[in-house]
Amino acid sequence: MLGLAPGSRNGGEVMNRLARFAGFGAGRQEGVDRDETEVGTAATVPAQGDAATAAPGGEALREPIIAALREVHDPEIPVNIYDLGLIYKIDIGEDNHIAIDMTLTAPACPVAGMMPVMVKDAVKTVDGVGEVDVELVWDPPWSPDTMSDAAKLQLGML
Repeated sequence: MLGLAPGSRNGGEVMNRLARFAGFGAGRQEGVDRDETEVGTAATVPAQGDAATAAPGGEALREPIIAALREVHDPEIPVNIYDLGLIYKIDIGEDNHIAIDMTLTAPACPVAGMMPVMVKDAVKTVDGVGEVDVELVWDPPWSPDTMSDAAKLQLGML
């Protein structure tokens, strides 16, 4: 939890600073994009009978969703949230409704309020995605064991 001394900035100002750092309010509706590359665009509806240009559905969405999640970073850790092991479950349901269970490195994480929104915004950029629900879960608790080898290497843990 953020320890605020008397006379220091209030928690709202600190969270606003973190939100600006993460790219919120920057005018882009598609979500945060730290690499200045396109993560995706809003889903488009193909012309009737135009199956060749139809957006992917069902399990075909899994890899593009993972790619979008790899564009989301915790502002305090230089690794994307997918390789960091924060994404526990991606369910693709009827009408391409996406349900994601995720966790944080610690319950008192200062971006706890922003991270699910960042995840939802990133996944919504994938063509063909319907409604997106993101739920924070704490069981099992996150540990470095959930990180990919690439993340461990990037953080000097291998």
